[in-house]
Amino acid sequence: MKSLRKYLDRIKPDFEPGGKFHAFQSVFDGFETFLFTPTTTSRSGVNIHDSLDSKRVMIIVVLALIPCLLFGMYNTGYQHWLAIGATSFPFWQLLGYGFLALLPRLIVSYVVGLGIEFVVAQWRKEEIQEGFLVSGILIPLICPIDIPLWMLAVATAFSVIFVKEVFGGTGYNIFNVALVTRAFLFFAYPSHMSGDKVFVATDSVCGLGEGQVVDGFSGATPLGQIATNMGDTLSLTNVVGEPLTYWDMFLGLIPGSVGETSTLCILIGAAILLLTGIASWRIMLSVFAGGLLMGAIAHAFPTAAYPASLLTPLEQVTLGGFAFAAVYMATDPVTASRTNTGKYIYGFLIGVIAVIIRTYNNGYPEGAMLAVLLMNSFAPLIDYTVVQSNIRRRMRRLKAKV
Repeated sequence: MKSLRKYLDRIKPDFEPGGKFHAFQSVFDGFETFLFTPTTTSRSGVNIHDSLDSKRVMIIVVLALIPCLLFGMYNTGYQHWLAIGATSFPFWQLLGYGFLALLPRLIVSYVVGLGIEFVVAQWRKEEIQEGFLVSGILIPLICPIDIPLWMLAVATAFSVIFVKEVFGGTGYNIFNVALVTRAFLFFAYPSHMSGDKVFVATDSVCGLGEGQVVDGFSGATPLGQIATNMGDTLSLTNVVGEPLTYWDMFLGLIPGSVGETSTLCILIGAAILLLTGIASWRIMLSVFAGGLLMGAIAHAFPTAAYPASLLTPLEQVTLGGFAFAAVYMATDPVTASRTNTGKYIYGFLIGVIAVIIRTYNNGYPEGAMLAVLLMNSFAPLIDYTVVQSNIRRRMRRLKAKV
């Protein structure tokens, strides 16, 4: 590490104003601060410095996403093997298949998103903002594995430019960048992002697996099956028609967006975020509380007209993107409420609204994405209301003492 530090110090003048590579100053600064904590200090005023800067925070979030990433790769291969009627499931082949299927989407996400951020940072003569370290991995995880790469590139570019950069960059966006990318895909290309589409890659990847699916194959997600359910009973199956158990739903061996199927891996990520103090337990807890409560209310009044009302509260929070949204999306510190009381309100409403949309809108079987985006817009109002309420309460207390 010392030799790397010396090397960076030696070439640094070339990237500063007047140097032969000054056009890439922001790029150099981004890589330098990614590798080493800056040693510069403030020259005026009183400041408090914390070793846990924003880059380190983003890296911890990325580490918390690794369980979902790895399981998503494995599940992609697993769903493919099921679809082609395999009787054995070799772990490394399944993981390799998923890795090769997901890798191009990760590359496109980071190249497009970071490329735009590099250009904007150099144009503004600012440091490269590190928020896309997380968004770049979130975007492929909340999309179907078979989303065309050009669609992913267009949606990512739209989101980074119009949701993030025009507002001033990281820390100024009012909506979650990754979720806006998914929303753009949903509204611009609904046939690829309907929420009930076959989210199973059925083609061969670099010679791994085969392209022919078995008779009776149905790659519909559980929520997709719910949307088309008829009658007063509900039976969820996997891609080859076998009944799904609670364990399947919790472990995540079901079709769905890459990183959203495994509640177990999501909870592992939640533990990492909570133990490191990165995410708010108040938001996570209240999202699940709101979802379970609304799920219980809906399940208490089941009707064939709204098949999702037949789901139990536990199924509501383990299927689709609910758990993933509760842990990784709702807790985004930039777009979420910041007061402690506001976090409870914000998270609870996300859980309630997600289940309401999922249950009572048959045209859209998933509701977590829209619920988080909706509450992103209300987060400032919630905080404002909480602060004003505190001010009025203290004023009444002060007048009572006088």
